[in-house]
Amino acid sequence: MTDNNNLIVYCEFDEGHVADVSLELLTKGRQLATKLGVKLEAIVIGDNLEGIENQLFPYGVDTVYKVADKRLYPYTSNPHSAVLINLFREIKPQICLMGATCIGRDLGPRVSSCLHSGLTADCTALEIGDHKDPKTGKEYTDLLYQIRPAFGGNIVATIVNPDCRPQMATVREGVMKKEIFDPEHKGTVVELDASKYVKPEDFAVEIIDRHIEKSKTNIKGAPIIVAGGYGMGSRENFDLLYQLAETLGGEVGASRAAVDAGFCEHDRQIGQTGVTVRPKLYIACGISGQIQHIAGMQESSIIISINNDPDAPINTIADFVITGNVEDVVPKLIKYYKKNSK
Repeated sequence: MTDNNNLIVYCEFDEGHVADVSLELLTKGRQLATKLGVKLEAIVIGDNLEGIENQLFPYGVDTVYKVADKRLYPYTSNPHSAVLINLFREIKPQICLMGATCIGRDLGPRVSSCLHSGLTADCTALEIGDHKDPKTGKEYTDLLYQIRPAFGGNIVATIVNPDCRPQMATVREGVMKKEIFDPEHKGTVVELDASKYVKPEDFAVEIIDRHIEKSKTNIKGAPIIVAGGYGMGSRENFDLLYQLAETLGGEVGASRAAVDAGFCEHDRQIGQTGVTVRPKLYIACGISGQIQHIAGMQESSIIISINNDPDAPINTIADFVITGNVEDVVPKLIKYYKKNSK
């Protein structure tokens, strides 16, 4: 194979489906590849991959690499790493994207370390741009801007990788929008022989049995979210939010500070270190609005902020601001909605 310098997305595959986070990255990857004038490629590793390309082509994928072997499913670290490392040495992609999932967090660092390429984790935005090295004065064009909050969220850092390839980044589920590029789009399929990329000893670990516990909450798909922050003051006060959410037919979310304080469970955490949501209505109660939290909810259609601090950062992105104590305002909202919804 020759150098192709294209953009490739590692697609997670389980129980016959490509993960949503991978499809989100293909959507973003298509935009970046078009801007760079290169092909968008995808790689799927696993077993029973017949027809999997039909899930990928509508997202604008030009080439799908399939590596099928029953020993490659479910995911284990060494074989999947070996496939990517050896394939990337052949095809030399300029950019590789993967989800910041438990698989991506395990796989990404192994691949980037072996290829000496560097990796930016948990990016909140990806763009193409130029860079001038302030020390050498050397100019670079069409680099991947890997953008993420840094220093506790006090700044947003733009990270570039001028010389090493591939430029690698991981992105959390929900951060990028998933959109079909063209339902009729068709690309090519390249079937790869696993034995050419993986040594027999890489299969030393065998999964005998696995248990996957599905999340009990689905705040990602909720049209209305009532979210509480540290300003709620206690776990008991969070009960008010559950009452409001139930009244409105929504779900309860929380900021990291509220979760760390024990007011709410971790699977309801919204933000850079939780889930990213895009509900029709987001009611932020007692949330100051640190950059990490805003990163996880700023694309909500309507944002209402309830806060006793009129200068809370979240108020700058809110459509409506109610200044007052949450424990006074929320019961009034519940009462008013119940009265007017009959």
